[in-house]
Amino acid sequence: MENTLFPIFLKTESARFLIVGGGKVGLEKTETLLRQNPLVAIKIIAKEICGDLRQLLHKSPHVEWEERSYRHNDLDAIDFIIIATENALLNREIKEKANLEGILVNAADQPDLCDFYLGSIVNKGHLKIAISTNGKSPVLARRLREHFEEAIPDTINQSIENLNTFREQHKGDIQTKVSSLNEATALLLQRNNPKKEAKKYKRLAFEIAAVFLAVFFGYGLSSIVSVQDLAGYAREIPPAFYGMVLVGFFAQLVDGAVGLGYGVTCATSMMLFGIKLPAISGSIHTAEMFSSGISGFSHYKFGNVNKKLLLWLAIPGVIGAVLGALLLIYLGNKYETITYAVLATYTMIIGIRLVSIAFRKKIEKKKIKNTGILGFSGGLLDAFGGGGWGPIVTSTLLAKGRKSSYVIGTVSLAEFFVTLAASITFFASLGVSNWYIVLGLIAGGSLAAPLAAKLAGKLPHKTAVLLVAFLVIVFSIRMLFKVF
Repeated sequence: MENTLFPIFLKTESARFLIVGGGKVGLEKTETLLRQNPLVAIKIIAKEICGDLRQLLHKSPHVEWEERSYRHNDLDAIDFIIIATENALLNREIKEKANLEGILVNAADQPDLCDFYLGSIVNKGHLKIAISTNGKSPVLARRLREHFEEAIPDTINQSIENLNTFREQHKGDIQTKVSSLNEATALLLQRNNPKKEAKKYKRLAFEIAAVFLAVFFGYGLSSIVSVQDLAGYAREIPPAFYGMVLVGFFAQLVDGAVGLGYGVTCATSMMLFGIKLPAISGSIHTAEMFSSGISGFSHYKFGNVNKKLLLWLAIPGVIGAVLGALLLIYLGNKYETITYAVLATYTMIIGIRLVSIAFRKKIEKKKIKNTGILGFSGGLLDAFGGGGWGPIVTSTLLAKGRKSSYVIGTVSLAEFFVTLAASITFFASLGVSNWYIVLGLIAGGSLAAPLAAKLAGKLPHKTAVLLVAFLVIVFSIRMLFKVF
């Protein structure tokens, strides 16, 4: 057996430590002990105390210290000794004398003189994890500590407190405790093998979207191109298709890395390309329907959907989306210049809204009023402007202090029905003459998805949202100048 160490957690309230050595190693060992218990009893003996250690001692007046040579009577009334000198002979002498007195020894960088090791320690409230490599690689132990400190959330302490409260409330016989535990963990059994269940619902959403896609392009090809002309037409793909690939790529890159902004990024970019207004919103919603469907059903399976809130958002949102789509079709055909100005102003407002989201501070939970109006307004403006459901609805609910997982999950599933309603309205009114726009957005988004996934979380969320807001505002202002 290569590692025979037995890890224990020592109560330091009554333990007494002696540190011999006042250099950088002595400083490190002192800091390690004080991090675990700021009032731990420490005595330091050293010929010379370094400046950093001296500053630490001024902040911890309870720590005893003397600037002199070590004497054997320093071991009196000591439980543990830490040797931090560069004198190998002295270190061995202290080790032998301490063991005769029944005192355990730790010697820095000398495993053969150690009775115990000071491992790397992860502190997260009540949670404490000690890491040891059996004295072989302190650097690896430190790197593991840094990894766990970053990976384990600070909220783990709240979970420990909740479990302790649950434990204290169940002091009955073993049968009572088992029954309570079974009830508390029933939800875990319902979520068994979450990856498999998530894959199942992603496949279902994909199949629904594939059927719609087949009808969409099947009808479009049959009404626009005959079978005889299909091969020739394929060689004459409209140049705008490649522009839409770039727009889809950029928008998906932004949305995947930041978590919002797909619709409004597409809308502002496509306006600059001169795409007809109804085609902008119709294409965006058709392309976005696939991702929102997969995301929404996945959230539903993982229990992140509030069904009551979903109804209050989805039903008015669908009505608003249909009206918004019809309004855009009418205004876009009759008052194109004015509508461009209205949409550019709207997207600029959304950009300003994103800035407020970036600087939003944590607020207390408040009662949500007029949820139906919020869903209707979000659907109407989203269909009319080609985007904005997330910045409008999600940000409003989060501003009321609602839990982010339920807000994002519920809004994502509601968005699927809103985008579906808008897509069907545009499809029924305009046909599929703009099929190349939809296909370009889907192709570009598919290419960007893997890269966007890698970028997710790399850029600070506040910085990322501000960048999106900046681009949206700049594009909108440029469009206003172009109109006027």
